[in-house]
Amino acid sequence: MNNWSLQYTFQYKGREVKYDIKGEGEPLILVHGTPWSSFNLRHLIDDLACHYKVYYFDLLGYGESDKSEADVSLGIQNKLLNALVKHWELESPFIVGHDFGGTTVLRNHILDKGSYRKIVVIDPVALSPWGSPFFKHIEKHESAFSGLPDYIHSAIVEAYIKTAAHQNLTQETIDGILTPWSGEQGKQAFYRQIAQADSVFTDEFQDKFNEVNAPVLILWGEEDEWIPCEQAYVLQSKIKGSKLVTVPDTGHLVIEEAPALLSAEIRAFFES
Repeated sequence: MNNWSLQYTFQYKGREVKYDIKGEGEPLILVHGTPWSSFNLRHLIDDLACHYKVYYFDLLGYGESDKSEADVSLGIQNKLLNALVKHWELESPFIVGHDFGGTTVLRNHILDKGSYRKIVVIDPVALSPWGSPFFKHIEKHESAFSGLPDYIHSAIVEAYIKTAAHQNLTQETIDGILTPWSGEQGKQAFYRQIAQADSVFTDEFQDKFNEVNAPVLILWGEEDEWIPCEQAYVLQSKIKGSKLVTVPDTGHLVIEEAPALLSAEIRAFFES
């Protein structure tokens, strides 16, 4: 994946999770979403590692982590995050989550009582109901999609990920996103994680936003076509005292489109 590789391995209930650590300073965890991997956090990692000790990993079913036929739903990712925080022996670190990563952070904080000094969510999947017609179609026909020829699968994934960005993605970025989803195992894993996506996992905390007890910053791409920016204001209204910053000329994949601006906003929030 363009030389992107995570050097450490954590065993979670017999399944391999890849992670890495970069920088020095106060601990900061970064959590990616779908259909992304830690690769898509590379710009944020590089910027933030100049000021913090950054911990990052690939969720189960994603990137270099275990892609076996098993649970890769949002229902397991917050448990994995909990186990990693304990493995790293961190107490109330800073944390940032994008997309499903934001969901994972919110589930861990609200449902598992994970303690964080400050929380940043970027275009998170946080408000039920959600799920595109594409998701629902794959849920019904997962085996058919998993059996597609590789070249058709690659074309579908590339077309799909391009809709997440408002700006044009570089070929290097596209290739980095596609790599974990290539090959027979990667192809099956791509459709598996979509088929297991379900708004039941956000339903579980819809009435519990009042239990958020850490300062929260919400960052959102103003041209997000996956989760409209209007939802950012709804989420802000549900999390008391939260701060919202919208990012012009960016879509759902704002972490690729405006990483320097995001890093500056994150640092200002953490240091305020």
